[in-house]
Amino acid sequence: MPHIPLEEHLPGITGLLEYRQDSAQPIRKLTQLLLRGPSTLTEAERELIATIVSYGNECTFCTTAHTAAADKLLGESNTTRAIKTDIGSAPVSEKMKALLVIARHVQQSGKSVTTQSIQQAKDAGATDVEIHDTVLIASLFCLYNRYVDGMATRLPESTDYYNTLAERLVTNGYRRLPQGYSHLKKISPTP
Repeated sequence: MPHIPLEEHLPGITGLLEYRQDSAQPIRKLTQLLLRGPSTLTEAERELIATIVSYGNECTFCTTAHTAAADKLLGESNTTRAIKTDIGSAPVSEKMKALLVIARHVQQSGKSVTTQSIQQAKDAGATDVEIHDTVLIASLFCLYNRYVDGMATRLPESTDYYNTLAERLVTNGYRRLPQGYSHLKKISPTP
């Protein structure tokens, strides 16, 4: 049960972002820029960063949501499974493996990022901007994971919710839906 009253039909982060739309707006804007804005990293690669950080932080809602978004963008689910098991053998480029390692370091502590891990990413072809954005995405998802779990948000009643959310993230990004989220409320049958 959430620590504060949240809309029951909005599990996870969505309920929190609706609760304080004023504080949600700059967070959404930054997330949209980092995960959907122009980048040499694909949207799927950026979702993999969100996935690996959320998985490391044991945030069920965020892990499942970003796994679903990455799977949708990739058109398969083997990659997300593989990065959670062993980044080194995952079917991603050497550059992406190095960036995912940096993301995991950030997830543990910013001070865990080493000169060696940065150099490995550079040696694998990562640019300074890609390294910067990886650290910032990882940091942002540490915030999200702690926000979602720190407020004890609800998980969806059905895992189908994550597929719907993934579709929304892929098509609309991280912007608030213009019509809001009232349409997600269950309609009770009339007697």
